[in-house]
Amino acid sequence: MKKYDVLIIGAGIAGLYAAMNLPKEKKVLVVCKDIPWECNTFYAQGGMVTALNEEDVPSHIEDTMAAGSYHNDKNAVEILSNMSLETTADIIERGMEFDVNEKGEILYTKEAAHSTERIVHAGGDATGRYMHYFMMVQNRHQLQRNTLVYDLLIQDGRCFGVKALVNHEHKTIYADDVIIASGGVGSLYEFNTNSRTVSADIHGICVEKGIELADMEMMQFHPTVFVKTPYARKLLLTEALRGEGAYVVNEAGERFLFDYDERGELASRDIVSRAIFDYKRKTGEEVYLDFSMFEEKWFKKRFPNIARTFEAIGYDFPKDRVPISPAFHYAVGGIKCDIDACVEGIEGLYVIGEASSTGVHGANRLASNSLLEGVVFAKRVANYILAKEHEVVAIPSFDKEYKNIIHHEKDSVYKRRLRKIMWEEMGVIRTKQGLLKAKNEIFDMKNRDIGRLLELRLNTASAIVDAALKRKESLGAHYIESPL
Repeated sequence: MKKYDVLIIGAGIAGLYAAMNLPKEKKVLVVCKDIPWECNTFYAQGGMVTALNEEDVPSHIEDTMAAGSYHNDKNAVEILSNMSLETTADIIERGMEFDVNEKGEILYTKEAAHSTERIVHAGGDATGRYMHYFMMVQNRHQLQRNTLVYDLLIQDGRCFGVKALVNHEHKTIYADDVIIASGGVGSLYEFNTNSRTVSADIHGICVEKGIELADMEMMQFHPTVFVKTPYARKLLLTEALRGEGAYVVNEAGERFLFDYDERGELASRDIVSRAIFDYKRKTGEEVYLDFSMFEEKWFKKRFPNIARTFEAIGYDFPKDRVPISPAFHYAVGGIKCDIDACVEGIEGLYVIGEASSTGVHGANRLASNSLLEGVVFAKRVANYILAKEHEVVAIPSFDKEYKNIIHHEKDSVYKRRLRKIMWEEMGVIRTKQGLLKAKNEIFDMKNRDIGRLLELRLNTASAIVDAALKRKESLGAHYIESPL
């Protein structure tokens, strides 16, 4: 029987930075569902927040708390900001190159709801891609692709490993410590900016095991996304565009966002998303992102990937404006854990990154705090695992059968139905009636003859809808319209 010291589920920034902080003498296995770069980190554009220095920490804490509608865990936010000084320095010291000016000084940018420029970026608008590549190269541990986890092996309050499909074969992977770094829930939504592999399977397993999920109603929508594409993952237009001065305009070229909030384009994401959603619903008009104020040479240097991607589908930036819509972007809530990433009540199980709910984001994530959260809590969980005493426990037998593990023939029909209902009823603006409709539809699908993976998605969707029904008042990313 093969057993690892640490199993890390997910090869995004959180999983890889945790691996980087575990010594090579440890037997560590990092697994990912598909290819390693098919993860949300790879698609992150804007950058990573870091407190500029100790003097900036209180301001970063306040910005994070304000964006989160003060629903955040203040202790977790203080840890996030204070540790950013250490983790950013560590990543740079290991060789990560962020964008710099002519003098070689790091360039900082500003995004919505930040009171100062404190976001580092790389490759212009390709921060996630650069950081992911850097961490892949740094990884000293075994990385296994095509590994789809479909159960956690939990007994007597302890996690012993996972059951997974490895290259389509059923395998059991045992480990003393299991770190979940599997990302968010994007594939549950018709319009989303996430990697196609991000489908909330592990959250669904947690629902089944009675492991608590927290703040699941707090689903963040990105306001500026190009959705007129046949693929599930829609094209994100980073908030840094608005940070640098791009406008959101209606068909007549008018900047209507100031009718909703005095900060206009730089209000927090939830406000801008709702404003665009509401404006389109009321007027039936298209809404656009306008870059015409930018000088072409500068734009192509600062946003090279966006310029290239959209050129391939016929746009000429910064001359052309582009139609936009909100789309699901980030799961603010997740699997509940403490400040060392420990899942309460289950020995040997941890969660970091977007899959987790540490309380740092509150009711709405502050722009670019996500890459930072990934590295800070990855570092903390590695420290925790290395410091704790390891006791030898006999592995019990796990004999549950999974006859219908992958897909049933109608699963793809139900998945599309689920994405649609989640977008329409559990989207930017919710109503009690719509949420009840979603709940009924989800239960109906759960009672069909379905595959294991769809069952797990439905478990998660159900938890999200239930959390939204429990919160009667609007807060942050959860906006519920009261009946007229």
